[in-house]
Amino acid sequence: MITVRRSEDRGHFEHGWLNTYHTFSFDQYYDPKFTNFRALRVINEDRVAPAQGFGMHPHRDMEIITYVLEGQLKHKDSLGNASIIKPGDGQRMSAGTGVLHSEFNPSTGEPVHLLQIWIMPAKKGITPSYEQKEFPSAEKRGKFRVIASPTGENGSVTINQDVRLYVAELLANEHVEHSLEKGRHAWIQVAKGEIELNGQKLKQGDGAAISDEESVNLRSLDDLTEVLLFDLA
Repeated sequence: MITVRRSEDRGHFEHGWLNTYHTFSFDQYYDPKFTNFRALRVINEDRVAPAQGFGMHPHRDMEIITYVLEGQLKHKDSLGNASIIKPGDGQRMSAGTGVLHSEFNPSTGEPVHLLQIWIMPAKKGITPSYEQKEFPSAEKRGKFRVIASPTGENGSVTINQDVRLYVAELLANEHVEHSLEKGRHAWIQVAKGEIELNGQKLKQGDGAAISDEESVNLRSLDDLTEVLLFDLA
């Protein structure tokens, strides 16, 4: 069964410095049909204006992944971490018992385009931690590359939940397949371009919940597509 979440049906807010779309209920936006999917709680697609950003604010008991599509994002937190997140990087912050962080566009001329992802943790009250790794395009071209997992497999960042996040970059007509073990589910998020998912067309910003399927089959309908796949318990 595939349930498509169209880009234009998401929650949308334009704050001047921030243009944001919410796949699931978030902050002032509430849709009872889309509060979460399994442990996946938030997918926000944000465009942040130059020299703007989110000031220091708290989180707790959430696995937070930031995936930058264009531009750069500057991260600081109360754990002492400070970094620049670039396109393709996998960045994970486990909020656990509580952490403060800020996210800021360091460019004075270019916006930053990113996906902010929250995953509900398997265990609450863990010690907060931070991790960031590079995943070059060459590792994702024409195939799914795991960038986050509960065990840190294949050099991925480690998350406190039975979820694996894969990313693929596909040229026109390239095809990838991901097998789902019995009882597993998947969420597809189209970050760039347009794809065909098990026969259904999805464009940039679209998402899809997948249950009771043996596999996920994707074909690129654009010159270059970028797709995130969440494999969930």
